[in-house]
Amino acid sequence: MPENDLSPTVFVLYGATGDLARRMVLPAFYQLAQHGLLPADWRLIGSGRGERSDEEFVEHVQGALDEFASGTGDGPWEEFSQRLRFAGGGFTEEDPGQLLDAVDTARKELGDEAQLVHYLSLPPKAFTGYTKAIGEHSLANGARIVYEKPFGASPEGFRELDELVHSVFDEEQVFRIDHFLGKEGTQDLHALRFANGLFEHIWSREHIAQVQIDVPEDLDVADRAEFYDATGATLDMLVTHLFQVAAEVAMEPPVSFKADDILAARESVLAKFRPLQPEDVVLGQFEGYRELDGVPDDSDTDTFVAARLCIDSGRWRGVPFLLRTGKKMAAKQQRVSLILHRPKGPVDDVPANGNVVSLSLAGAGSVDIDVMAKKPGPDLAMAPARVSLDLSKIPGGDPLPPYVSLIHDVLVGDRSLFTTSEGLAQTWRALQPVLDAKPEVHPYAPGSWGPAAANELAGEHGWLLGQTET
Repeated sequence: MPENDLSPTVFVLYGATGDLARRMVLPAFYQLAQHGLLPADWRLIGSGRGERSDEEFVEHVQGALDEFASGTGDGPWEEFSQRLRFAGGGFTEEDPGQLLDAVDTARKELGDEAQLVHYLSLPPKAFTGYTKAIGEHSLANGARIVYEKPFGASPEGFRELDELVHSVFDEEQVFRIDHFLGKEGTQDLHALRFANGLFEHIWSREHIAQVQIDVPEDLDVADRAEFYDATGATLDMLVTHLFQVAAEVAMEPPVSFKADDILAARESVLAKFRPLQPEDVVLGQFEGYRELDGVPDDSDTDTFVAARLCIDSGRWRGVPFLLRTGKKMAAKQQRVSLILHRPKGPVDDVPANGNVVSLSLAGAGSVDIDVMAKKPGPDLAMAPARVSLDLSKIPGGDPLPPYVSLIHDVLVGDRSLFTTSEGLAQTWRALQPVLDAKPEVHPYAPGSWGPAAANELAGEHGWLLGQTET
């Protein structure tokens, strides 16, 4: 593994044998090794309730890489596997199991100055107990801690967890993962806007009529129906991912691209989100959802949510931000679209969606620009045209998947792509009226674009990716 100047690191992965660790965290960690982005010396300690040897944990990690990544053939597996450890016996306030001994041994091997990173690859209901245990066993001082989403499942739950976390850690030590912020495409928003006058000059209400952030999914939730039924699309996606992407689009130019300045710009615009009203939101549930194992026959959990968000800033006042996501929809997309006002002038037949700047957040990202152009021929007839830029094809690029990028940022201490306590408080504030008066949940056909009632939110522009006709 190529060396770099990162400090020696002890990385403790709680829930190391769980599904999230197998699917996302362990493959991401190995990809960091493949890219030469890990510290020159490190240990990964898997923490779990069961008993297993280091060798058995190595076999578990190899199985995860074979199943959810490209395997161990392409990369420094032999050296990587020698740094894996396992600490069984669980980890609670009353009983730390084998973890304290494992951390102590790793620190002796790496040096007392080695940084300690806690990664809670656990169900959110376990965050409280493990946070208390880390504090009780004196593993918080100078450490960093990573929490998966959701960080609280209600405003009250968020506040309680936030107070607990801050009783153990300083805010600068806390990294709350939102993998949408780690996407190459989301980060491209910064470069596209701030490095190109072509876009920065139009990035305001004077030129933009509407913003759409559309993340339809074609998969169902059969493999995690019980978890999903306790959450739903609004809590799983809207208050986390979509609000954060909206803030990325809407924030004022940061003083610099340093982490603190980007966080301050994002928090500032989140504070300007106008609270959603029930009439601004359409909820849906795909037909057949209640037949899934683990879902009650009378469940009113939303598997679809569309919202019209307003931002009370001089730049965006009067510009609706349309947010939409759902399961079992017609297609899988992750797209941000800025619909420009019709031009003023002699051409009076430009359609409502004739000029659009659109960014795909999938993969390495892409940029599409819809314009009106002269149709070749003797007449002055207009026709829509599209210019596309595939960002994965930029020479010398080496795009990282979101989890890989975010774990690397944890290792280097860069919090610019992570949500903050204050920012999350503002998202819950913006959602509170909808939680207090939940809108009706409309049924929709699997494979459609969701309830037709959502069409009204988008107005004359309609949903660019598609919408269910009445």
